[in-house]
Amino acid sequence: MDIREAVKERHSVRQYRDIPLGEEERRSLEELVAQCNAESGLNIQLVCDDPECFDTFLAHYGKFKNAKNYIAMTGKKSLEDLEERCGYYGQRIVLEAQKMGLNTCWVAGTYGKGKCKASLQKDEKIVCVIAIGYGENSGSKHKSKAVEKLCSVPEADMPTWFKNGVKAAMMAPTALNQQKFRIALDGEDAVITTGSGPMTKIDLGIVKYNFEAVSGHKCK
Repeated sequence: MDIREAVKERHSVRQYRDIPLGEEERRSLEELVAQCNAESGLNIQLVCDDPECFDTFLAHYGKFKNAKNYIAMTGKKSLEDLEERCGYYGQRIVLEAQKMGLNTCWVAGTYGKGKCKASLQKDEKIVCVIAIGYGENSGSKHKSKAVEKLCSVPEADMPTWFKNGVKAAMMAPTALNQQKFRIALDGEDAVITTGSGPMTKIDLGIVKYNFEAVSGHKCK
């Protein structure tokens, strides 16, 4: 599975089979987490076999089942772009997990933050977590706004790389599927911005990663 297939096939999954992560998948995830931490300055952590984090009313309301493994997205409170950075590197992990045959779900509000087993320094905080495991199903495709509502460039005027990036961005998960991002073209640079609202900065990082991974172009 290449990155385009991973972007296309990855959907949010909340119900998991009650089996532990395989040793190979766990080792690969730990190596990837270490790489992302080295590049980002974050303190991302893989937490396994912890059912308590999702043992909350909101998690049950959100229909989570057997969610015992998760990626804790944490970092220093002083980072101005902490949430966006967590979205960007978290999505990198999410898509690599998809390639491994694992399923995932971004979770910002329906988990027990006080129950999370991530180890934090005094100057760090948890931004969100990503449930991960072997899904009971592959999830379902989310609806997307029309391209003209998300991008200021007419499709006929889009360079091929830009069009590929826009398509990938449209498939990115966003909180409550709100898709508050906007994509523009400034010369030969893609520019992605977001409106205000809960978790929009995390969403911005997720969308940027999808765009860059598929288009092969960095964006502002």
